[in-house]
Amino acid sequence: MRKTKVVSAKSMTRLEGLAYAGGCKELDFMEGAGSSIAEKTEAFIRESKLSSHVTLLVGKGNNGGDAYVAGRKLLEKGIRVTAFHVYHIDQCGPLCLQQKESFERCGGQIQFLYEGKDICFPSEGVILDGLVGTGFKGKAEGVLADVICKANNASLPILAIDIPSGLCGNTGSVESVAIQATATIYLELPKIGFFLKEGWKYVGRLIKANFGLPEAFLDQVEPEAFLIEEVDSSLLPKIERTRNKYDAGYVLTLAGSYAMTGAGILASYAALKSGAGIVRWFYPPEIAHLISGAPFELIKEPFLEESRFEEEMKKAKALIIGPGMGREKSEQKKIKWALSNSKVPTVIDADALFFLAKNPSFKIPQGAVLTPHLGELSRIVDLQKQDLLSACQSYVDKKKTCLLLKGAPNFLFSPGETPQILPFGNPGMSTAGSGDILSGILAALLAQGLKATSAALLACYLHGKSGDLAVSEKTCFCVTASDLLDYLPKAFSFS
Repeated sequence: MRKTKVVSAKSMTRLEGLAYAGGCKELDFMEGAGSSIAEKTEAFIRESKLSSHVTLLVGKGNNGGDAYVAGRKLLEKGIRVTAFHVYHIDQCGPLCLQQKESFERCGGQIQFLYEGKDICFPSEGVILDGLVGTGFKGKAEGVLADVICKANNASLPILAIDIPSGLCGNTGSVESVAIQATATIYLELPKIGFFLKEGWKYVGRLIKANFGLPEAFLDQVEPEAFLIEEVDSSLLPKIERTRNKYDAGYVLTLAGSYAMTGAGILASYAALKSGAGIVRWFYPPEIAHLISGAPFELIKEPFLEESRFEEEMKKAKALIIGPGMGREKSEQKKIKWALSNSKVPTVIDADALFFLAKNPSFKIPQGAVLTPHLGELSRIVDLQKQDLLSACQSYVDKKKTCLLLKGAPNFLFSPGETPQILPFGNPGMSTAGSGDILSGILAALLAQGLKATSAALLACYLHGKSGDLAVSEKTCFCVTASDLLDYLPKAFSFS
């Protein structure tokens, strides 16, 4: 597994300050950044089979200076470069001015937009955004906002230097407009704002560039989170040669209702397709006539009395509670009873999360994993008083539980551990029942002996990978939740 520290923009600024105090030179860092950005830009052009023409959007600070260095290096590689400088020269920082002059000495041509010239983008190549960097706060206005809007409408790929202009590196907020990047070439470490609020919408693909910050300084920074960039097969449950269906794990599912019969089927069948040896679905008796088409491999039993469920619960290795059950008093009472008596790892989803929201003092079973989306989470934790990361971490530390926040991207919180960002999946998975599939995958991994954090991470990866495979053939418009089941085998193969 490969993971990367994610830091706040403020922490990165502090880190650079420590490096300068330790003898590093700001000019050296800018030269290093520009060289690396040029290298990544050239690679992007080559991989995307684009015309070798780069349009620089240049601001007044160090981000603009980085852009000019990159432009100079690209000129040296024989790539055409057109530069648009947004702010008046008098407003520019000394390093930005120095790099502007170096760019011009190398033959670079600059158009100054503050002189009233309109921006006219070429019809080919890429845009390199160096307008404002991670220190930007507030609202993009005036000529800055105008250039951002025109760049977004130019129908060209946009590469953002360190962060898309207009996006806050600390909070992920966009107060007016921001660059809609095809990719963000981040410097040394990704910023937490990429993943919060609107950040993920704007950053595009993430590409790492170095500017020469010594490793010793990178080791000093405390991460806001870890970005999980790669997952390998070492996380999979070990399969013994003598394995039988009981070794593979027994999963109980308490799910479904008259209106949402499919929730129970999807969650249960996903558990079977993810390695569980036995899955027994306890369904509401009133839907018996609706489930004749459920997969043959599922054991289906009406929930008639608690003692019968309790009997099977003694044998089970994992539970799924909540998908599609509804919020009627009878179902909420059933959820309360099941959670109160659970002695095995439990996936708590959907209407079981609604129960927890209504009963904040309820003791969550040991080894449980909560799987809310943002709307469900907002009923469980107070996001008005704390930021997302702090609120979730406080909750799991207090409740001694694991929380997998479903979204774009996903976040994984565990007691006493740094949050993990799981950037798996795609917009095509935003379809009813997709979360039920995740619950089933997760329960199967728990039943096969994985600990909550590992099971949640791996389940999220497999779920996202199956979604990527599905979308590659069916497009984002046409994928349904049940399609994900067809692609799980290939996701498990780690090929």
